[in-house]
Amino acid sequence: MNGLLVFLIVFNTVGMAGAVYANDRLPGKADVLQQLRLANAYFMEKWPDPGKTVVTNRERPANIWTRAVYYEGLMALYAIDADKRYYDYAVQWGEKHRWSTAYQPITRNADNQCCGQTYIDLYRIDNKPIYIQSIKENIDRMVHSDEVGDWDWIDAIQMAMPVFTKLGVTFGDSRYFDKMYDLYSHAKYREGGEGLYNPKDKLWWRDRDFVPPYREPNGEDCYWSRGNGWVVAALVRVLEELPASDPHYGEYQQDLKDMLSALAPLQRADGFWNVSLHDPNHYGGKETSGTALFTYGMAWALNKGMIDRRIYLPVVTNAWNALVRDAVHSNGFLGYVQGTGKEPKDGQPVTYTSKPDFEDYGLGCFLLAGTEVYKLTGS
Repeated sequence: MNGLLVFLIVFNTVGMAGAVYANDRLPGKADVLQQLRLANAYFMEKWPDPGKTVVTNRERPANIWTRAVYYEGLMALYAIDADKRYYDYAVQWGEKHRWSTAYQPITRNADNQCCGQTYIDLYRIDNKPIYIQSIKENIDRMVHSDEVGDWDWIDAIQMAMPVFTKLGVTFGDSRYFDKMYDLYSHAKYREGGEGLYNPKDKLWWRDRDFVPPYREPNGEDCYWSRGNGWVVAALVRVLEELPASDPHYGEYQQDLKDMLSALAPLQRADGFWNVSLHDPNHYGGKETSGTALFTYGMAWALNKGMIDRRIYLPVVTNAWNALVRDAVHSNGFLGYVQGTGKEPKDGQPVTYTSKPDFEDYGLGCFLLAGTEVYKLTGS
């Protein structure tokens, strides 16, 4: 399919959605901020101790990836709403965990490294080396090794890839960028045989278990919403800081634009995306985390002038208004968040009142989306 035809399909599909919701507008900055504060206050009040372990089917430390994603969102919120309580909450989180990676002090596991994103952000504020000693030692070990197959599931791209970017920028050391690309390119081009990225559909299989011949019930490839959302978020967070002179900057940028072009036509009429992107009947229904991540990516790209406003602004408007209208409870709880897992059937049922096994990562996704919508609204 040539590029012009793809553009026309996207334009026509999104254009129709925009016409249906012609009266929809992004709310003002104050309204966006109010929703972000509401949702965040619910969580901070529920978890006053940032070091308290998380107990679901078993007990886990509170710096695991689910909580780390929340703190990514909190730091984004802090950047537009400089409430000292947010900063204090993040610092206390790091202190309670001795600024270590999750579970063990030495790890190559991307999930366990995700907390490093916030540790580095706080280091940039306070300039205290203890904040980043552990995460830097872990990433340095990877930089100085030949192994490149660590990111064998696409969630890992979001959990760890921005850590490499942040360290490279913080220390002016391009070796972090080089290793980051080695890991990313293995996941994209080689993992599972010929890579987890399908250049035809411009979407990612979650891991090797879903590479064809695996199929969804309707015969389509299995593209999990939140999994693709993680890649979108990773590319945004990398491009936000990576020098444009990096030899792979253009590839990352094109990957993001291609993914967004594939995602826009898949938006539901109500503004959400289904958990299964190519099979709307396989556990079909509203889902907040994937929708928020796609909103984050599109709003960020719009703010950077990277994508066509006529095409994508209606998509973002529809998505954000849907999240606020349908997912945010009056007390700040977020509905329609799929629980943890790796495919559409996991973490079900997903409803307005269902509680996922972890409430933190869905909020992190929502805060990331909302902070970019905040910058976009009124522009």
